[in-house]
Amino acid sequence: MAAHSTWISAFLEAQAAELGAARNTLLAYGRDLKDFDSFLTHRNLDFHTAAQADVEAYLIACDAEGLSKATRARRLSAVKQLYRFAFEEGWRSDNPALQITGPGRDRKLPKTLSEAEVDRLLEAARSSGRNTADRARNTCLMELLYATGMRVTELVSLPVSAARGDPRMLLIRGKGGKERMVPLSPPARDATSEWLRLRDEKEALKKADGHPPSRFLFASRGVSGHLTRNRFYLLIKELAVDAGVSPSKVTPHTLRHAFATHLLANGADLRSIQTLLGHADVATTEIYTHVLEARLSELVLTHHPLAQEDPRPPGDKPVLDAS
Repeated sequence: MAAHSTWISAFLEAQAAELGAARNTLLAYGRDLKDFDSFLTHRNLDFHTAAQADVEAYLIACDAEGLSKATRARRLSAVKQLYRFAFEEGWRSDNPALQITGPGRDRKLPKTLSEAEVDRLLEAARSSGRNTADRARNTCLMELLYATGMRVTELVSLPVSAARGDPRMLLIRGKGGKERMVPLSPPARDATSEWLRLRDEKEALKKADGHPPSRFLFASRGVSGHLTRNRFYLLIKELAVDAGVSPSKVTPHTLRHAFATHLLANGADLRSIQTLLGHADVATTEIYTHVLEARLSELVLTHHPLAQEDPRPPGDKPVLDAS
């Protein structure tokens, strides 16, 4: 039997090796399982001795903390996967989380942006930056994000080899190492070509000083070797301010939602959008139909003349001819 102290690390290693789980996914699993471990320790229990009632008590405690349904569902998922792994490894003869039903998730429509707001963000990227290279990089980041609907991690970690040769299609490595091809719009191709030219000039100077070349399109001197998610998050907030768009509305994922919503509004089918976004299940993509319905309803209620309250008294209103 594996020692209690090694359960989490062994589980995470298996997730990384067998399923190709992303680093951020592994970090989330680790945080959730450590929280569950701490709860059990306070009850003089551990992973090996916990029963179904203890897992249920943990979920009740999470609810009492005011955690959202989504957070509680995620934590239960981590616990369930840990115990499934432990059962398969023979560390336990049962799975105490098997029969527990999750709290479900609050169905929230993703926030998105109008096409006009995206245009303003793209224009802000073209004019924001300390120098020509910064402006070219910012433009390339934003054009690629909106043209492809990439996740932020996929964007900032793009290998430079993917951008060579003025590609019309971009190869993206997504969650679990799964690859997909997405087409590039002409503005995105132009922005990528210009940034690549300036980036290569900077890399040539670094090479002359004895520094090895970077393999990333958006190189950085940090530990990861590329622009970080956090830095891009701050950058997009700065661009929102410059564009006159509320920063609270703008995140990297908002641009991903805008990509999908605008495609759907202009006639794209759900299966195509599912492929472009890299969703494993079309049910995940279907939420954009609800986003579109909500926006259309808002449009009608705001602009249709019959939706406006008529200030005239009933006797002064025109009578419609039914003939």
